[in-house]
Amino acid sequence: MGVKKKKEMQVAVLTICHQDLETLKSFADVEGKNLASLLLRCVQLTDGVSQIHYVKQIVPLLEKVDGNGVCDPTIQSCLDILAGIYLSLSLKNPLKKVLASSLNSLPEFFLPEAVHRFTSRLQEELNTTDLYSYRKVIDNISSCMENFNLGRAGVNNLLKNVLHFLQKSLIEIVEENRKCAGNHIIQTQLMNDLLVGIRVSMMLVQKVQDFQGNLWKASNSPIWQNMCGLLSIFTKFLSDDDLLQTVQSTSGLAIILFIKTMFHPSEKISHLISSVLLHSVDCTSVPEWFMSSCRSLCCGNVSGSAVLFLCQGTLAMLDWQNGSMGRSGEALLLDTAHVLFTLSSQIKEPTLEMFLSRIMASWTNSAIQVLESSSPSLRDSLNGNSSIVGRLLEYVYTHWEHPLDALRHQTKIMFKNLLQMHRLTVEGAVLVPDPFFVKLTESLLRLEWHIKGKYMCLGCLVECIGIEHILAIDKTIPSQILEVMGDQSLVPYASDLLETMFKNHKSHLKSQTAESSWIDQWHETWVSPLLFILCEGNLDQKSYVIDYYLPKLLSYSPESLQYMVKILQTSIDAKTGQEQSFPSLGSCNSRGALGALMACLRIARAHGHLQSATDTWENLVSGARIKQGLIHQHCQVRIDTLGLLCESNRSTEIVSMEEMQWIQFFITYNLNSQSPGVRQQICSLLKKLFCRIQESSQVLYKLEQNKSKHEPEKELTKQHPSVSLQQYKNFMSSICNSLFEALFPGSSYSTRFSALTILGSIAEVFHVPEGRIYTVYQLNHDIDVGRFQALMECFTSTFEDVKMLAFDLLMKISKTAVHFQDSEKLQGLFQAALALSTSTKPYDCVTASYLLNFLIWQDALPSSLSAYLTQQVACGDGDRPATVVERNTLMVIKCLMENLEEEVYQAENSLLQAAASFPMYGRVHCITGALQKLSLNLQLVSEWRPVVEKLLLMSYRLSTVVSPVIQSSSPEGLIPMDTDSESASRLQMILNEIQPRDTNDYFNQAKILKEHDSFDMKDLNASVVNIDISTEIKGKEVKTCDVTAQMVLVCCWRSMKEVALLLGTLCQLLPMQPVPESSDGLLTVEQVKEIGDYFKQHLLQSRHRGAFELAYTGFVKLTEVLNRCPNVSLQKLPEQWLWSVLEEIKCSDPSSKLCATRRSAGIPFYIQALLASEPKKGKMDLLKITMKELISLAGPTDDLQSTVPQVHALNILRALFRDTRLGENIIPYVADGAKAAILGFTSPVWAVRNSSTLLFSALITRIFGVKRAKDELSKTNRMTGREFFSRFPELYPFLLKQLETVANAVDSDMGEPNRHPSMFLLLLVLERLYPSPMDGTSSALSMGPFVPFIMRCGHSPVYHSREMAARALVPFVMIDHIPNTIRTLLATLPSYTDQCFRQNHIHGTLLQVFHLLQAYSDSKHRTNSDFQHELTDITVCTKAKLWLAKRQNPCLVTRAVYIDILFLLTCCLNKSVKDNQPVLESLGFWEEVRGIISGSELITGFPCAFKAPGLPQYLESLTRLTIAAVWAAAAKSGERERDVPISFSQLLESAFPEVRSLTLEALLEKFLSAASGLGEKGLPPLLCNMGEKFLLLAMKENHPECFCKILKILHCMDPGEWLPQTEHCVHLTPKEFLIWTMDVASNERSEIQSVALRLASKVISHHMQTCVENRELIAAELKQWVQLVILSCEDHLPTESRLAVVEVLTSTAPLFLTNPHPILELQDTLALWKCVLTLLQSEEQAVRDAATETVTTAMSQENTCQSTAEGPLPITREAFSHLGRKLKDSCCLGERILIWESGSPLLNYLPSVSLSNEEFAFCQVDASIALALALAVLCDLLQQWNQLAPGLPILLGWLLGDGDDLVVCVESMHQVEEDYLFEKAEVNFWAETLIFVKYLCKHLFCLLSKSGWRLPSPEMLCHLQRMVSEQCHLLSQLFRELPPAAEFVKTVEFTRLRIQEERTLACLKLLAFLEGKEGEDTLVLSVWDSSAEARQLTLPRTEQHVEENLGDWDGGMCGFFLTNLQETC
Repeated sequence: MGVKKKKEMQVAVLTICHQDLETLKSFADVEGKNLASLLLRCVQLTDGVSQIHYVKQIVPLLEKVDGNGVCDPTIQSCLDILAGIYLSLSLKNPLKKVLASSLNSLPEFFLPEAVHRFTSRLQEELNTTDLYSYRKVIDNISSCMENFNLGRAGVNNLLKNVLHFLQKSLIEIVEENRKCAGNHIIQTQLMNDLLVGIRVSMMLVQKVQDFQGNLWKASNSPIWQNMCGLLSIFTKFLSDDDLLQTVQSTSGLAIILFIKTMFHPSEKISHLISSVLLHSVDCTSVPEWFMSSCRSLCCGNVSGSAVLFLCQGTLAMLDWQNGSMGRSGEALLLDTAHVLFTLSSQIKEPTLEMFLSRIMASWTNSAIQVLESSSPSLRDSLNGNSSIVGRLLEYVYTHWEHPLDALRHQTKIMFKNLLQMHRLTVEGAVLVPDPFFVKLTESLLRLEWHIKGKYMCLGCLVECIGIEHILAIDKTIPSQILEVMGDQSLVPYASDLLETMFKNHKSHLKSQTAESSWIDQWHETWVSPLLFILCEGNLDQKSYVIDYYLPKLLSYSPESLQYMVKILQTSIDAKTGQEQSFPSLGSCNSRGALGALMACLRIARAHGHLQSATDTWENLVSGARIKQGLIHQHCQVRIDTLGLLCESNRSTEIVSMEEMQWIQFFITYNLNSQSPGVRQQICSLLKKLFCRIQESSQVLYKLEQNKSKHEPEKELTKQHPSVSLQQYKNFMSSICNSLFEALFPGSSYSTRFSALTILGSIAEVFHVPEGRIYTVYQLNHDIDVGRFQALMECFTSTFEDVKMLAFDLLMKISKTAVHFQDSEKLQGLFQAALALSTSTKPYDCVTASYLLNFLIWQDALPSSLSAYLTQQVACGDGDRPATVVERNTLMVIKCLMENLEEEVYQAENSLLQAAASFPMYGRVHCITGALQKLSLNLQLVSEWRPVVEKLLLMSYRLSTVVSPVIQSSSPEGLIPMDTDSESASRLQMILNEIQPRDTNDYFNQAKILKEHDSFDMKDLNASVVNIDISTEIKGKEVKTCDVTAQMVLVCCWRSMKEVALLLGTLCQLLPMQPVPESSDGLLTVEQVKEIGDYFKQHLLQSRHRGAFELAYTGFVKLTEVLNRCPNVSLQKLPEQWLWSVLEEIKCSDPSSKLCATRRSAGIPFYIQALLASEPKKGKMDLLKITMKELISLAGPTDDLQSTVPQVHALNILRALFRDTRLGENIIPYVADGAKAAILGFTSPVWAVRNSSTLLFSALITRIFGVKRAKDELSKTNRMTGREFFSRFPELYPFLLKQLETVANAVDSDMGEPNRHPSMFLLLLVLERLYPSPMDGTSSALSMGPFVPFIMRCGHSPVYHSREMAARALVPFVMIDHIPNTIRTLLATLPSYTDQCFRQNHIHGTLLQVFHLLQAYSDSKHRTNSDFQHELTDITVCTKAKLWLAKRQNPCLVTRAVYIDILFLLTCCLNKSVKDNQPVLESLGFWEEVRGIISGSELITGFPCAFKAPGLPQYLESLTRLTIAAVWAAAAKSGERERDVPISFSQLLESAFPEVRSLTLEALLEKFLSAASGLGEKGLPPLLCNMGEKFLLLAMKENHPECFCKILKILHCMDPGEWLPQTEHCVHLTPKEFLIWTMDVASNERSEIQSVALRLASKVISHHMQTCVENRELIAAELKQWVQLVILSCEDHLPTESRLAVVEVLTSTAPLFLTNPHPILELQDTLALWKCVLTLLQSEEQAVRDAATETVTTAMSQENTCQSTAEGPLPITREAFSHLGRKLKDSCCLGERILIWESGSPLLNYLPSVSLSNEEFAFCQVDASIALALALAVLCDLLQQWNQLAPGLPILLGWLLGDGDDLVVCVESMHQVEEDYLFEKAEVNFWAETLIFVKYLCKHLFCLLSKSGWRLPSPEMLCHLQRMVSEQCHLLSQLFRELPPAAEFVKTVEFTRLRIQEERTLACLKLLAFLEGKEGEDTLVLSVWDSSAEARQLTLPRTEQHVEENLGDWDGGMCGFFLTNLQETC
């Protein structure tokens, strides 16, 4: 049975000393029945669990002894030993608790003796002097106090000694900690000891009864003296910053506890603690003991952190309940609050901030406890309107969006407690009208929804006062919250708030309404908005709502499911009916009601709200809907439908037959998903299904076993368990068949990834059975040689994910896999791996690594490798797998090292030859890969040690060879400019070696080297050694290779990368030797130091980014190991390296080797690695010191010699601020970093300015978060000014001062304007701030002082700075103050009569007005009347300065902005009063606008050759205003142009394209609205009869954008209106106009091409529909149009062009594609269908999705809609039998065939995958199934048209392909091999040739099997057969020419040949069927067959050889189907 065993409890064995053991032996009786015998047997056991059973027998044994037994020496000795055993056990050992529990039940008469013995033993423990044993003693004291009576009694007896021991141990531990400074491991241990010691001291005070009395309080009492000593120690700890903050905070708790315990009288404790917190202790009035113990707290300067921890102790240790401390306690509470508020403005360190937030939340808890029985004065001090609550609210608002989750959580607790506090202060009053709650609610609702804290506070408010009050303010709140759920960062907050709200609302409605009518109101409020989002929301929004909100809603209200399903079913039915009436489908981007339905059902089933799956299918949703969901175009609908099938709240629920059929159907069409997220979800859901199958199979198996004893449950007896188990087995086998078939040649990355992941899940879930666990399916049983080979070929994928998945799967299933390979094949694989490891293509070495690892783990290496072992290891069957793997790894590494050594030697002589022929990085990569798979527990240490030593030396040698290139100042160009003579000479040698003698065009042309030719190198005193390449081509004596600079560089940097990763891996994996003589380690301390020095040199001197970035990865591994290393000298290495490099940076100058360009190259990486590996739980001292040094270096300096250190510092700071591993520890330095960046931006040195800019960018991201929205100033990347300046208070005065300086100088009257570059950075920060809710109530960090300076920055002479100032001003002005600010700004504008004004000033002011007005118009939460009133006032003010919009203003730029303001006003007022415009008319606004237009250059024109700054901007602004005026005048004057100063026709004739473009844009919008039916009144009369005008414009327009818009307008218009006018208007007949349009579509740029194609297609359709009798007159044009469509489908064209073709094909489908009476010739019709098929296989998702609409439209026609297949292959019995006699041709290339016959056993488990046109006719389907549906429709149409015979050769041509692939194969096989470095193998991301072949072949067989069609002519058949036979022969010849293991070494050619082979065989099969042959002499092979013989085609062969192999071919499941069919027949 499948019951999983619980993990066994691990119990350490108890042991005793030898003396005690002898004592037990001496007292043990012969019978073994006394206590000594029991203990003896117990301690002799080696199993801790068994010992527990003996311990439990101790007390029962003693209970049998009478009272006289106390004097028995045996019992006394045993009690003594038991005490020793207890104290010897570790704290977490279960034996210790069991022993304590047993001894607590000891008979009373034994207690005195037991206590005595225990006390003695404890005293011995307390006498311990070994410091590192103190922790054990402290733990024993702690355990004695925890529910252990003997222990507590012993501690009471020894209280003085215990306190003395604690005092001594704490002092010694602190001293030891100081001595061990730098040893992180020891220090961490000591800190933990210290922490436990303090906690145990507190436990003693709280639990020991002696402290309840006063006897110990005498000053001469030892206990009192020890208490004073401990208090003194805690006081020192509190102020010792070298200790961890947890130790300090615990010390603060202990101090208050000890004061509370020691101080007398207790009434004055509150006053004493208050005076300590406020630093106001009167030293004369406090006891002497307090002064001596806590002098530093009374008289010293107490740090903020110490005060904070004392506050924590005050709140945690004092008793606040029931007002026990009286008025003094209330005073202390208020004092504590004021202290905390003071600290909140001072503390900025993240950990202390976290402490502060917790303590403030704790304060609110204490306040609630006090308020429950407090005085009226305290209630007044803590009500909602008090200053304390105001300060607390300010803290909440400031920190509610803090980046630390825990801190945000504390603000929620505080806010919730604040509401509770106010309730307590107004107890008895009505809460809802309470002014505090009302004001709080309104202020929260006014905030934007992107503020996360708003959700938390509203949730608390709802819980406090109820939801009804909030809904009364705004009923749309649920919809508003759902709208923001498209933002992932807000989703958790929004869903939690919604849950709180709907729960509260339901409770309220239930309590208010007796009947059930309340549920309708609840559904209307909460469910209806949800359904709207699910149907119409955007994709992200729906996904997040489904994941976060829907489960909560259904869990709380399961009864709502029926309501939701009913609404959605009705919606689907209505939509389908509408679609049937109107075939044109809506937007393909809508998931619609079907997606919503599937989501609801999925969630309901997963959470157990559906009783059973069967009821679901029958009652809630039909099977047809399920299938539609499984192939829906929207991925989320597919996922939800799959989730509905796979997920269940019961892991043992039986998977039904229907579910299995649907799952099989889903897998057929959904493996090739492009989205990684979708693939991951598919694999995850299917894994859940497999787990369900496995779990339920266990239940079924149990039922089957017990069927004779009990009747099974009704739920499981719908069929016999054995039948269900067989169905499971068959289903899993079928699934695996489908998945292995998906690994066909040329399958896409997505398909392979999905198939391999799912197969991996199957192998994991259905693992090999252990013990008696029943497994319904085992993947191993379905693995044959073909499938094994398919998995091996996955190693050739260019995607490493696929390689990794294939490797993991082979490891899971291939315990017998090697049996599929003979020794020759294995030798070939090993040789192929070695060859690939030296390939010049980087991805080949990854393949080699996986191949070698596979051979290592399968123990499948060639026997010749055993010679590499000096210590021969027995290799028998009994070897442990780990030993075999280690041995194999060692052999492979030695082999690789031997090859590498030779290659490094060659490279030392000729780096050029190495780069061209054997780049060495591949060998190193393979070595690293082998090491990474190795177990850490090595057996062959003596073998490994010399290997590791040699490996290190080899790495250094290789690095030495390539480092001159990487460390040169310009590695990409190999230009030697280094000052180091040695490096320069080495580089010069390399450069001379590779540069041709007679020309300087080295970088443009490769130099050809011949391997065996001599090379003249006399001038370099070097020679090239002949290199023997193992993969040389036979028959050729010379191999040539192209050498480029790129190849040399890649060889070098990849070699450095691999060496770095190898060294890092060695450090990480191999054990270190503590001492040189040690035999248990492989790396010595010296070797580790050498590795560190290597990384230092490499990172600090390399210039190539690829090299130092990956060296950083290796170095991080090293630093992590060093920080965990117990060796102190190694542990301190990072710190030493850090000081060294900082000193080097300080002293660096232009002559330094450190790279000051390339963002300091590897230096920031080096320092990053050193700091990021520092233990996070420590004090982070290295980070603090480093940041202090860097910030001092980064500051501005007058010394030009300091420029280089400054640049380095800025670059390093940038890297550190970007490093997420430093987390919040880096935040305290943000302010200083920002100062350095802003000041550095003003430097005269370009390098400093550049680095400052980069640093500033990193800081903006660190402060405001990663930018996730396209909007530059996304709301999610902003924060309130209060929060910003609270987190970085130093920036408030700094930014204000800097801004003031800039503002004062920006518009000075000096000659040359001062551009102040820092203004840019200042405004960049300020524009990301916005007002906080507290800005109106507090002025401490008000944003008001910034406003005047920002306004003055708008006077900058820099255009961009003025724009930034305008944007930055907006958030600084509260929404309510915007109208006044706008009026003030307008008042500052000059009048026309003013003599002196600056246009820059005017422009800046106008920009500020414009942006403020825009923000005001976008804002919410104000009444319409107020809004209109304010805008009216602003309009009046603008009229006073209208001269700025007229010609009196000579500046076009300012004129344009003023006109933009006028236009914005018209939009705002239109929005506020809709179509009525009484305000604008009453103000005479339009009259003034018409005056501006009449006097403008649009009417009068510009002077000749007029050019001025801002002309395009002015024209665009003026045109927008003019168009608004034209529409307004037309609306007023009854659609006439009476009052319009200029008409659309005049605008369209403007000489300026800006004017024409905007006018056309406005008109196009109207035409599109009218064409789509969205316009309320259709096309305005103003635009009627304009066809002639647009035709004239089209002929003369030469501006591309305008021309494109004209064509779009013509396309929107009805051709019947304007096409007849072409002849008299543009002198072209309609036919000539069509030709002209197609010429445009052929020759113009892409965006015009697509529009022209649409227009031409519309004209063609018009001709076809209106001139039925004269169609032949445009036959030539029709053919031209078809060719144009075909050409526009090509992959190299832009996406827009192909989308246009899709639109054209969709719109013309009823006319040309599916017309029952074809208009086009058959060849042209099929060509258009081929376009559809091509577009369905496009790599662009948008194109594929659009192309499915074409298929859907084609299926929705009357003549195709009712064409329904009876199954996947509706094929007659005779035809089936004829096809299947020998080679099972019925497989149709692997497609499963269903035999629809009653009683057939196949029907029990085979999936139905019928593709019914009717079933999917009106559905949005995915492209994968649309391809199959399109071919089905086409074949059906050929039959309808009776054109099968002439169409068949064309379709066979599609099947065979155009032959290009074969030509390419032939060329690549015979041409001279040329290696191009980055020429990757052909990878496909979606399109799969053989899938198309599969579908086409299937439907052709289906079609040919029907009777009543005429065969093609014999000549045509002969021609086709001859062509296919020739291709077969050529393929066979090409296969023979391939080298061994061609699938690995010639992957591209091999794959092409395999694909072409399958196409050819499919054609042969079809031709054989056409010819009526039986099939014996025909080469037929399924593409998706996985048998061994299938793969034999890859070997050299002849046709006869193939026939022999195919003779006994087993077709897998297809053969099984045929066998069953024959039996049935």
